[in-house]
Amino acid sequence: MSRVSKPYEIVERALELSTTDGLVVIADEHSSANLRWAGNALTTNGVTRGRTLTVIATVDGAEGTASGVVSRSAVTADDLEPLVRAAEAAARGAGPAEDAQPLVSGVPSSPDFTDAPAETGSEVFADFAPALGDAFARARSGGRELYGFANHELTSTYLGTSTGLRLRHDQPTGTLELNAKSPDRTRSAWAGRSTRDFKDVDPAAMDAELAQRLRWAERRIDLPAGRYETLLPPTAVADLLIYQLWSSTARDAVEGRTVFSQPGGGTRLGETLAPLPLTLRSDPHAPGLESAPFVIAHSSGDSASVFDNGLPLAPTDWIRDGKLERLTTTRHSAALTGLPVAPAIDNLVLDGGGERSLEEMVAATTGRALLLTCLWYIREVDPATLLLTGLTRDGVYLVEDGQVVGEVNNFRFNESPVDLLSRASEAGRTEKTLPREWGDWFTRAAMPALRIPDFNMSSVSRGV
Repeated sequence: MSRVSKPYEIVERALELSTTDGLVVIADEHSSANLRWAGNALTTNGVTRGRTLTVIATVDGAEGTASGVVSRSAVTADDLEPLVRAAEAAARGAGPAEDAQPLVSGVPSSPDFTDAPAETGSEVFADFAPALGDAFARARSGGRELYGFANHELTSTYLGTSTGLRLRHDQPTGTLELNAKSPDRTRSAWAGRSTRDFKDVDPAAMDAELAQRLRWAERRIDLPAGRYETLLPPTAVADLLIYQLWSSTARDAVEGRTVFSQPGGGTRLGETLAPLPLTLRSDPHAPGLESAPFVIAHSSGDSASVFDNGLPLAPTDWIRDGKLERLTTTRHSAALTGLPVAPAIDNLVLDGGGERSLEEMVAATTGRALLLTCLWYIREVDPATLLLTGLTRDGVYLVEDGQVVGEVNNFRFNESPVDLLSRASEAGRTEKTLPREWGDWFTRAAMPALRIPDFNMSSVSRGV
């Protein structure tokens, strides 16, 4: 084993090798464990380990500060000097960085910076796997087949800078997706969960939920495109609002390019977006959704800057009581726009004050409504209104006077999440959820179900 092998030693050695004006080093130690199953039986399982090192060099010049970023995996001590030199060469060969700022300093060091990285392994499934086996048995006896996967990742991030920062964050991320199918494959239902440790997921409850949805699907009803009262479950609300968050950069709004731009100039900050008392917020310390309490930026973009690495993050309300409160900024874009510094945070919560579960919202429905399972293939149509299009998937059900009476065909929808918030007539109880579309990139979310009086199902989808 290489003499310099511990993550913090890798970071320290890279900083020692620097010959430029500034250096940021991010060491990510990854471990993962997974289970996959099909037809009520486990098919594969595995455990992986890995390391990625990102070096960001900065060079001051007469016209400004330039940056160079190089990332490589499986880095050992012997790889360090070539990696640092490559980042420095990239910085010297680049023009001044538009987002240049002094590197962050003065943040207290993490007390566990020199500790070994946290790791996950098959033991994370110690209680979950037997419970999953019991769910297989119940599904088999009930005439349905379960498919899906469980994945748990743990990333220990070590951040060091030439300005003295020594920060550490351990991020567990668990996802569970479960599909139930009828033996003839004509009926399918999906459920997903986000978890930190697989101690708060119940395969039996998920299987029971899916079994009910398969029973609903025994009756098939064809409906045309149109506007329908629609119950959006928390996973669908999360997918829509995550995209809204990604589209809420202050600079783009000030420059008139987004739904948050004010006609004639400026932004819509302070404007009421929703009649319901909805608060959309991010908090690195939100219970069960904990995320990095400081900026970790491997590259610069519209909502992140490598110069902000290590900047402390605080709870942020993006929408408060229905009013637009904040747009995302880096230090650079905050200075450009005159708005507060508000970096993106890796979780999202919508609170609406509601107490009803989705099931209770279904029971309270009068007349006709659609109940969705999830959304997928979401794409942007018009950034000026944040009009999105996408498809329903794995079950759209017809509710009549509080009862689910059957499954209907899938639809393509055309809607703006900002517009949906303005039209929502009810928000249910906020609960942790797994986004279906964006779950590979954003898993930490808690959302209520929303009742939309006139959700736009723009066309019938026959292909899913």
